[in-house]
Amino acid sequence: MDSDDDNVEEVVEGPLDDDDLPHGFCTVTYSSSDRFEGHFVHGEKNGKGKFFFFDGSTLEGFYVDDALQGQGVYTYEDGGALHGTYVDGELNGPAQEFDSEGRLAFKGQYKDNVRYGICWVYYPDRGCLVGEVNEEGEMTGKAVAYVYPDGKTALYGSFVDGELIEARLATLTDQENGRPHFSVHPDSPVYTYDKSTSSCITGHKMLPEPYESQRVYVGQSLISGAGEGLFAKTDASADTVMAFYNGVRITHSEVDERDWSLNGNTISLDEDTVIDVPEPFNLTENYCASLGHKANHSFTPNCKYDPYFHPRFGMIKCIRTVRAVQKDEELTVAYGYDHEPSGKTGPEAPDWYKRELREFQERAAGKGAKDTC
Repeated sequence: MDSDDDNVEEVVEGPLDDDDLPHGFCTVTYSSSDRFEGHFVHGEKNGKGKFFFFDGSTLEGFYVDDALQGQGVYTYEDGGALHGTYVDGELNGPAQEFDSEGRLAFKGQYKDNVRYGICWVYYPDRGCLVGEVNEEGEMTGKAVAYVYPDGKTALYGSFVDGELIEARLATLTDQENGRPHFSVHPDSPVYTYDKSTSSCITGHKMLPEPYESQRVYVGQSLISGAGEGLFAKTDASADTVMAFYNGVRITHSEVDERDWSLNGNTISLDEDTVIDVPEPFNLTENYCASLGHKANHSFTPNCKYDPYFHPRFGMIKCIRTVRAVQKDEELTVAYGYDHEPSGKTGPEAPDWYKRELREFQERAAGKGAKDTC
């Protein structure tokens, strides 16, 4: 992100002055394979220019006397970008960063190329961290908050390099020039980082998730034979995080090798890990720290599973609406089992899933026949 380049110049393409220095619009390729394209005045960068670095990243802006000044854009090799303020070639001032999908990932200040002051760090799932960073630019301190995707519900307290140490439930009441104000709930329990293992689902099994508790409840499912289900506590628009799916972390091979009766509450987190809510934690009287495992399957779901970085549980999955849902509506997801006999695209389907799939396909075929009449 620093615009200085100390490499020895290798190849100059473009006009030269009487001293054989770049003068005008030139392309200079350095020994490191970095390349600069822009305007030169007697060998110094002056005017609009752009670095093309050997790793695929770029830096573009306006140069004065060989140093980047004012607004510059550093584009990472993955397509993410930092829009910053440069003074004499270093980041000093307001900046915003965007990930490779164009989503806001950072908002705040830099000082001498290091994050400074009140900063906001955004996750792809739209949760964020906010607080005053330390001298190394890390989100460390006793007045840092994790803010949930609703932009209001927060956990306020101590964090070290972005990791929750201990915090209490709070509400983000307002912002002034990027500086947030929080109202801490006086009767809030203390929340700590509590990532599960292969044998421990959480250290606080009966401590409900506060954001989730505002949005969902468990009740008798409206789906025949499904037992309990997950329901919306309030109206919600499309693309709203409703619940979280925490559980013990086991391997795909463990799931594949055991009887299907043990896999009723398993969900794939990534290539290596499956999240499972085993007995007796499938019962809310034994575990209610998260409720995402209570959502039942539908071939026409109103929700989906999405990756989520949770301040208490670490990387898990959430349940996010795919359309607007109404208060007391049952929340459903597509389980994504593999129902093709050849070649696995997902976990092999249990018998009840295959039976429901046949019924769904028959209903769809019947509806199609009526539509053509």
